[in-house]
Amino acid sequence: MVDFAVKDDVFQDKIAESVDNNGMDEDCHVCSDGLSIYYGDNQAVAEARFGMPRGKVTAIIGPSGCGKSTFLRAINRMNDLIPCCRTEGFLLLDGEDVYGPRIDVVALRKQVGMVFQKPNPFPKSIFDNVAYGPRIHGVRRKNRLMDIVEKSLVRAALWEEVKDRLNMNALGLSGGQQQRLCIARALAVNPEILLMDEPTSALDPKSTTRIEDLIEELKGDYTIVIVTHNMQQAARVSDYTAFLYEGKLIEFDVTRKLFTKPREERTENYITGRFG
Repeated sequence: MVDFAVKDDVFQDKIAESVDNNGMDEDCHVCSDGLSIYYGDNQAVAEARFGMPRGKVTAIIGPSGCGKSTFLRAINRMNDLIPCCRTEGFLLLDGEDVYGPRIDVVALRKQVGMVFQKPNPFPKSIFDNVAYGPRIHGVRRKNRLMDIVEKSLVRAALWEEVKDRLNMNALGLSGGQQQRLCIARALAVNPEILLMDEPTSALDPKSTTRIEDLIEELKGDYTIVIVTHNMQQAARVSDYTAFLYEGKLIEFDVTRKLFTKPREERTENYITGRFG
C-alpha cells in the first residue's frame, strides 16, 4: 500500500458508518462521504455518500450528464487537470483523505489505475506501452521490465496474442486488443484499484465479452469501479451498483437487489428504460 497521507480515526469511523448504512459487511476500500464536485458554479456531484468494497466490482450507472465520470475521475484526482473544478467533503481511500493537504498525487495515481472509454495506446511498441509506467517509477533493468510486461499482458489476457510481436506498434492492434493493452499498462505499476470509464462502449460485442470476462478474472485481486451506460453490463459484471441522477446518489445496493427490487422509484424507472 502506498503511504500518501496521515491516517485519522475520524475517517475510519466514517467508513464504518457507510458500511452500516448501506447494509454491507464488506471492507470498504474507497468511501465517499458527502463528496460534492463543482465546475465553477455548476454542481456536478452533490454530497455523494457510499462505500466501494475491497476486491469487488462497483458499477456507477445513470443517464448522461449525471456525474458518473466526474465522480470516477475524483478517485485518482484526474479532475485536478480541469482548472475550474473543485471538491468539498471527503473521499477516503483506505481511510485516508484523497484530497488532504499532504497527499502525494503521483503515489495516488500509481495506486489507482484508470482505463478510458476509447482505447488510447501510446504510438510506441507493445512492450514500451506496458513498460512505460514501471520506467517512470524507476525500473530500468531489461529482465525486470520483461517480467513485468509479460505478467501484465498475461493478467490482461493478451499475452498469447502478442508474445511474438512485442516490438510491433501498438496502434496496429484491433480495438479490443488495444483496450486490453491499456488494461495491461494500468496493471504494470501494480495498482490496488482499477477505474474503468465506459471501457467497452467503443468495442464490438465479441471484444466486449472479452473485457467483461477479464473484469471477472481481475476482481478479488483489484477493487474495480466501472462507469457504464449498459444496464445489462452492470448487472453482469458488478457486485454493487450506485445509481446517480442529476449529480445525486439515488440508490446504492448489492447489484442483484438494486436490479430486481430497487427501493427508489427513480431507480426502477431508469433500469426499466422509462427514462435515461
